[in-house]
Amino acid sequence: MDRGSLGFESGPLHRLRGCERVLIAGAGGGFDVLSGLPIALSLLERGQQVILANLTFTAVTRTAAVEVGPGVFEARADSGGAQRYFPEKHLAEWLGGRGYADRVYMIRKGGTKAVRASYRWLAEEWGIDGVVLVDGGTDLLMTGDEAGVGTPLEDITSLLAAQALDVPVKLVACVGFGIDAHHGVCHAHFLENVAALSKLGAYHGVFALTPGIRAVDEWLDAVAHVQRHTPGRESIVCASITDAARGEFGDHRSVARTRDAEDELFINPLMSMVWGFDLDAVAGRVLYRKEIEDAATPYEVAAAIEAFRDRIALRPWRALPG
Repeated sequence: MDRGSLGFESGPLHRLRGCERVLIAGAGGGFDVLSGLPIALSLLERGQQVILANLTFTAVTRTAAVEVGPGVFEARADSGGAQRYFPEKHLAEWLGGRGYADRVYMIRKGGTKAVRASYRWLAEEWGIDGVVLVDGGTDLLMTGDEAGVGTPLEDITSLLAAQALDVPVKLVACVGFGIDAHHGVCHAHFLENVAALSKLGAYHGVFALTPGIRAVDEWLDAVAHVQRHTPGRESIVCASITDAARGEFGDHRSVARTRDAEDELFINPLMSMVWGFDLDAVAGRVLYRKEIEDAATPYEVAAAIEAFRDRIALRPWRALPG
């Protein structure tokens, strides 16, 4: 039974109520844009315009996607090439098949300056008045001094690029609490960072991706479609989040990439919660932002982060009580 749409009366989404054109962008590459799809579909239900974009891991030069702006490529349902890994095209296919605009922008991976130019072009091209930067996982909230920061290169590059936009509403959404343990993230530090943002008035709450809500059901279908068309390179993050939303628990393995893995999975309901924050506040807490704000290449970003962490005292690992 359809229980309606994700609530806009309170929590993170109510800040988008007055927006006309909202950019939903995947921060960390890969399938991150899919983690923002429930928000996008809910906005579309309300008659708001949505522009979908993703920092891409797709080899854009091996596709028929057209470069439309600086480092920005337009993937459509009929874009050819890169058939083994082209999640943006397969999302566009699904969107077109459901009657939505079959357009997903791909932002080519680059340094902070290049990604900032891509975001600026998207904002000016569409006249956006809201942006939601989405992370499949929670390492986007890492400030730099945590015991583990996960895979920050793409996330923080996108974060600083989006921070530079002059638009009224800028939000961060993280979905997949616990998933980044595989990448060494200390989730006690994530919660500590949430608490610090709460003191700043920048933590906007959580909501659940619950089946029976139209946007959630469509998102589950979209993820399944893209996963089917990415054999051998399915997203473990997306699989974990959708499995959690369906009520799976523990060491549940739904995609080929996890079936023979040695690490035990811990699928649980917290993975299907969406956490919302003020984007400028999150960006302002990145301790190494000055070191990478003008980085020309991804290598420069990665080297600066590593050098920063080598010269500071890191927070000691802290286990969650249990």
